[in-house]
Amino acid sequence: MTVELREIKDLTTVDVSKLVEESEAEGYRFLKRLVSQYEDGTNTFNKIGEVLYGVWDDKEHLVAIGGLNRDPYSTKGGVGRLRRFYISQHVRRQGIGTMLLKEIINHGRGHFSEIVVRTDSANADAFYRANGFSADLGLPEATHSLRLNDAYSKAAE
Repeated sequence: MTVELREIKDLTTVDVSKLVEESEAEGYRFLKRLVSQYEDGTNTFNKIGEVLYGVWDDKEHLVAIGGLNRDPYSTKGGVGRLRRFYISQHVRRQGIGTMLLKEIINHGRGHFSEIVVRTDSANADAFYRANGFSADLGLPEATHSLRLNDAYSKAAE
């Protein structure tokens, strides 16, 4: 499958409805929050270092989405938070999630020393660990962390 990864500059111009419906059917509400927070202006991925990406298939259907924010929960500077990361069921395990995550991490290198994420999914836990994230941080607001200065380059080798 041919896919194209692009930065989303304005989420209101992107049809995310199928991904939102699919994610809700799986019990995830974070894509619905992505849309509502974007529309009300509380999170538009527009602060320094922040970014939102989408992946489209060859029929121009959005099949994956994910972004990076400054971590609002961290008391230390230089921490980014992986946000609203979702891969459509029918394209999982085809490398699209890894491609999207690597692009987000590469973008984050110029802005953050660490990226954190929170998940309660066993599949997501395995995915993040396989991509160099450390787990079991003992923090209520983050379950996984990746130090950008060395951890990711080792995982990518």
